[in-house]
Amino acid sequence: MVFKNSGKENTDETLGLAIEASKNRLIKHIVVASCSGETALKLKLKCNDINIVCVTHANGFEKPGQNEMTDDARTELQQSGIIVLTTTHVLSGAERGLSNRFGGIYPIEIMAHTLRMLGQGVKVGVEIAVMALDAGLIPYNEPIIAIGGAAEGADTAIIITPAHASRILETEIHEIICKPYKI
Repeated sequence: MVFKNSGKENTDETLGLAIEASKNRLIKHIVVASCSGETALKLKLKCNDINIVCVTHANGFEKPGQNEMTDDARTELQQSGIIVLTTTHVLSGAERGLSNRFGGIYPIEIMAHTLRMLGQGVKVGVEIAVMALDAGLIPYNEPIIAIGGAAEGADTAIIITPAHASRILETEIHEIICKPYKI
């Protein structure tokens, strides 16, 4: 599925397509990017029989010392059975701090920008899948579904077998379930 535009208006269809793919391919784990928790909760309401990991922005992403997800939203997700992961972004993190300070571009940033050629949601999907694997929240060497987008909501879903960050080039993107045409 290719959506005409990116954005929140594609969230429900993206989640539906991801759930359908998980059932058809017997995939038991979905990793979803969500800063407010809204997309993750929508996913949980649509499928209750799958392991859902919600990956938030890192603390300090918007404002130093703060996380965009409220404590109430985090608690609601956890009480519904969703695992919430907040950690350093694997495709930026410390490397972005160096490039911001000293100028230039570094290998991980090149990888992130290359993945964005397929769309912001594909880059996010790779990133959150690796982060969830490194945190031990999804199984090693098993295909999962990763859901992301460009801002709010979700417009991209991929089937991916992530590798640990220390072996990130072994990551395999098997299928793009859906993504926007225009990003």
